[in-house]
Amino acid sequence: MAERSSVSVVVPAFNEARGISDVVAELTTAGPWYEIIVVDDGSTDETAERAAGAGAVVVRHPYNKGNGAAVKSGIRRATGEFVMIIDGDGQHRPEDAGRLVSRLGEYDLVVGARASTTQASVARRLGNSMLNGLASYLTGRHIPDLTSGFRGARRACLGEFLHLLPNGFSAPTTTTLAFIKAGYNVGFEPTEARLRVGSSKIRLARDGAKFLMIILKIVTIYSPLRIFIPISAASLVVGTGYAVWTIATQRHITNSSVLLIMLAVVVFLVGLVSEQISALRFEGRR
Repeated sequence: MAERSSVSVVVPAFNEARGISDVVAELTTAGPWYEIIVVDDGSTDETAERAAGAGAVVVRHPYNKGNGAAVKSGIRRATGEFVMIIDGDGQHRPEDAGRLVSRLGEYDLVVGARASTTQASVARRLGNSMLNGLASYLTGRHIPDLTSGFRGARRACLGEFLHLLPNGFSAPTTTTLAFIKAGYNVGFEPTEARLRVGSSKIRLARDGAKFLMIILKIVTIYSPLRIFIPISAASLVVGTGYAVWTIATQRHITNSSVLLIMLAVVVFLVGLVSEQISALRFEGRR
C-alpha cells in the first residue's frame, strides 16, 4: 500500500481557470501528498496563477501541446515514488484518490473506472463502451474504462512508456494498454465522475478514430497475433468457402479464392515475424 506522502499528483490543465483552484484545494484537503504539480498547457486564461495561488507547483508550456504532452511534462517533473494523474476540470472527486492510492504497491497501475451512468452523454457512453470492448478483446483482460484520466502508477514504470505517449488525448488509453501488455499489475477502482467545469475538449467524431488507431498500435507492438490471426482466419475462411462454392457450382477454383487463401498465409506469417520481433524487443529491455 502506497502512502500519500510518497505520491506526486499531476494535474494537466488547459484553460481551467474557473475550477483549478478548487481542484488543488480539494486535493490538499484529501491528503498530505508529496507534491501537487499543475501543468499549464499554454492556457490563455489565469490557470497558472490560480493554481499557484492555491499552493500547487506550476509547470508552464509556452503554447498548447496537448493533454498527453502535459502529462509527460508532469511525470518528468515529479519526484515521488508514485504518480497520480487527475484531470483539472473537476470531474474526478479528490476523496476517491485515497482509495485509488491505497491499491498502489500491490498494483503498478490503478485506473479510476468511471460508472457509465456518470459519463457525459449517450453518444460518449456508447463510444467508450465500444472502445472498452475492443481493448478488452485485444488484450485478453476486461477493461471497464479505457479513457479515464484519473489514475495512479509507479513513476519508474511510467518512465518506460513515455516515448509511446502521444501529445493528444490518448495518453490514458496508451498507458493502460502498455501496462497490461507489458505484464504489469493493473487494477481498476470504481469511481463516480462529477459534472466537469467548462466544456470538454474531446470531440467524438474527431478523436474516436485516433483512439481506435492507438489501440491497434499498442496491441500490435506488444501482442501482434491478436490482430493478425483474426484477419488471417477471416481471409482463409472466405477464400476456402468461395473455393468450395465455385467447385460445386462451376467445377473450378477462381483466382479470387486462391488470392484470399494466399493472403491468409502471408498475413499469418507476418504476424509470426511480428511476434518474434516483439519478444526480442522485451528481451533487449530486460
